Amino acid sequence: MSARHLLLTLALACLTLLWGALPAPCAPVQPLKWGLDLEGGAPYAFTDPEKPDRIIGFEKELFDELSRRLKRPVQLVQTNWDSLLPALNRGTFDVAASGLEITDANRSAALFTRPYCVYQQQIVVREDDNRVLVFDDLRGKKVGTLTASAAHRMLEKLGGVDTKLYSDLFAVYQDLGIGRLDAVFIDQPVASYYANKVPHLRFIEPPLGEGYYGIAIARGNEALKRELDVHLERMIADGTLQAILKRWNLWTPAQDKLRVYHDPQPVKSAEPVSWKRYFPMLVDGALMTVRISVLSMLLAMAVGLALALLRIYGPRPAQWFATAYVELFRGTPLLIQLYLLYYGLPNLGIQLDAFVAGVLGLGLNYAANEAENYRAGIQAIPRGQSEASLALGMNRWQVLRHVILPQSFRVTLPPITNDFVALFKDSSLVSVITLVELTKAYGMLASATYDYIGLGILTALMYLAISYPATLLARWTEHRLRRA
Repeated sequence: MSARHLLLTLALACLTLLWGALPAPCAPVQPLKWGLDLEGGAPYAFTDPEKPDRIIGFEKELFDELSRRLKRPVQLVQTNWDSLLPALNRGTFDVAASGLEITDANRSAALFTRPYCVYQQQIVVREDDNRVLVFDDLRGKKVGTLTASAAHRMLEKLGGVDTKLYSDLFAVYQDLGIGRLDAVFIDQPVASYYANKVPHLRFIEPPLGEGYYGIAIARGNEALKRELDVHLERMIADGTLQAILKRWNLWTPAQDKLRVYHDPQPVKSAEPVSWKRYFPMLVDGALMTVRISVLSMLLAMAVGLALALLRIYGPRPAQWFATAYVELFRGTPLLIQLYLLYYGLPNLGIQLDAFVAGVLGLGLNYAANEAENYRAGIQAIPRGQSEASLALGMNRWQVLRHVILPQSFRVTLPPITNDFVALFKDSSLVSVITLVELTKAYGMLASATYDYIGLGILTALMYLAISYPATLLARWTEHRLRRA
C-alpha cells in the first residue's frame, strides 16, 4: 500500500471516530398548544386595540412566563369558549385556559392544574336603578351573563330570573347601559375591565361567591399537569404571578388563597343525561325556532313580492332601489346584518327587542332571495297572456292578480320551500343576539353535560321532525296546483 493510500485510510478512520463521538441531534421542541377564546376575551387574552397583530392579557403573560420556564414555545389555537373542553379532549390542543373555572362539572371532563387566579361574581346595574341591592333581587329581572359560566349556573339555581346569554362581553354591558338589561352578573375580572368602559354603571358590593381559574388538561396527561403545577407553584412563591395580576389590577386579598390551595378530591365522571330533565329546554328552543322561522318567512315573502313587482313594473328609480336591495342583502353575511340591527342601531337611537331584531334580520335577508324567485316566476308567464287579458278589458292590476300571480306561484313554490328549510336552519344565528333557539339550547346543554352525541342526535331529530312536515305540505300543495 502506498503512503498516499495509507494517509487517506487513516484520515477516513479519524473522521469516522469523530462522527461517532458527536452528540446525537436534538429532537425539535414541540410547541405547547394553548386553546383559548380571543373573542371578547379581555382581560384574559385578547387582541391589542392599539396593535391588532399582538395578543395581550394576563393569561397571555402567564403563558409567556410558562413558555420561558418550560423552554417550549406556546402556540395559540382559537376556539369558542363553550367548546374549549370538548376540543381539548379531542386532542385539538394540549391545554385550555380562557377564564375556565375549576368546578366539579369541568373537573369531570378534564384535569385542572392548581389555580392561577381567584375570582368572585359581580353584580352591575345602572347608576339610577335601585331595584337590585342583593343577589335575591335579581329574580324577575333581565340579567345578562356568560353562557355556561359559574354565574349562569348561580342564576339558574336562584330561579325566576330572565337570563340573557352572551358571548360578547362588551355587548352585555352595552345592553345594560341602554336599558335592555336590568343587571349583569359575571366574573369580577370581566366586570372590572368592561363595566368601566360604559358610563353610568355601578357595582353592587360586596362581590358574591368565590372560585378559581385553572389550566385544563386532557385526562390521561397527568405528567403535563404535574409539570405545570410545579411551575405555577414556583411563580406563586417567587412573586411572578402576583406581579402579573397586579399589572392587570386583579390582585386582591383573596389571591392569597392561591398559596394554600390543595387539589380537591377527584370527581366521578358525569352522570348519564336525564332526558326528562333536559327535553323541556330543547322543546322551548324548538318553539322559539318555529316562531322565528314562520314569522321571518312571512315577512320575506311579503317584502320579496313587493321588490319583484317594483323591479318589473315600477318606475326607473324604484327598479334601481329593488335591484340594489337584492344585491346588498344577498352579498353581505346574515350574521353581520343581525349584529347591525341589534347592536348597531342603538347608536342611532333605535333600539329593537332581540326577537324583533331576529325576525327582521332573517326576513329582510331572505326577502332578497324571494324577490328573485318571484321575478323568475312572473317572467316565466308568456307575455301573450297579459296582452290577451288587457284586450278583454282588464286593467294591469287585474291581470297581475288574476292571471300572472296565480300561475307564477306554481313556478316559485319549489324554490320558496327550499328557502324556508334553509331559513329554518339559519335561524340558529339569532343566538348571537341573546335568543335561545334550538341550536343554542343544545349547545348550552351539551357544554353542561358533555353529552354531545346523545343530545346532538336528539336535536337533529327535532329539526327533522319540524322541517319534514313543511316539505311534505309544500309537495302536496304543488301536486294540487299541478292537477288544477
